[in-house]
Amino acid sequence: MSPLVALRRLCAAVLIALLLTGTAAADQRVILVLGDSLSAAYNMATEHGWVHLLNQRLAEEAPDWRAQNASTSGETTRGGLSRMARSLDEHEPELVIIALGGNDGLRGLPPAEIRRNLTGMAEAARERDARILLAGVRIPSNYGAAYTERFEQVFVDVAEETDSSLLPGILAGIDENAALFMNDGIHPTEEAQPMILENIWEKLEPLLN
Repeated sequence: MSPLVALRRLCAAVLIALLLTGTAAADQRVILVLGDSLSAAYNMATEHGWVHLLNQRLAEEAPDWRAQNASTSGETTRGGLSRMARSLDEHEPELVIIALGGNDGLRGLPPAEIRRNLTGMAEAARERDARILLAGVRIPSNYGAAYTERFEQVFVDVAEETDSSLLPGILAGIDENAALFMNDGIHPTEEAQPMILENIWEKLEPLLN
């Protein structure tokens, strides 16, 4: 076989593989992750973030699904709501993980506004027949008991009103361990990412069936 023929066959094989891979990806059902820095692999390589770890888990246990990360560091519920329709159009997800609200809480924004924005996002996803996992977050106690209680109740109320599955604390089991946070005391380290995944997976897995 001449080198030219061999090269042509190799190129054809690579092209077929790429086409098959693209077809497989197109056939997969999409989980859209709309979050903030907790989901955007803040200050670490993307492959260490929990969404990338989720895709690895899906490849092993639910290969007909894949996660599409549309998270942005610093995002608020208002920003998420403004991007929601475009993200739904672009990715056409069957399942949406809404992991927003932490930045709202840290800024002391009114719980009523947070609730309104989260409800709008969940309703937009529902209109596209997508299932929803709402991932809540806790804020530091120095914001005062009254505010923190109202803030955490927002996620419960939105989940009930929109028939969404609820993960009350995306950082459960992590937020009490300072060693699992970066120097800013806000963002989880690489070591914490598998723990975040486990929190997500416990609520997500039943929605995949």
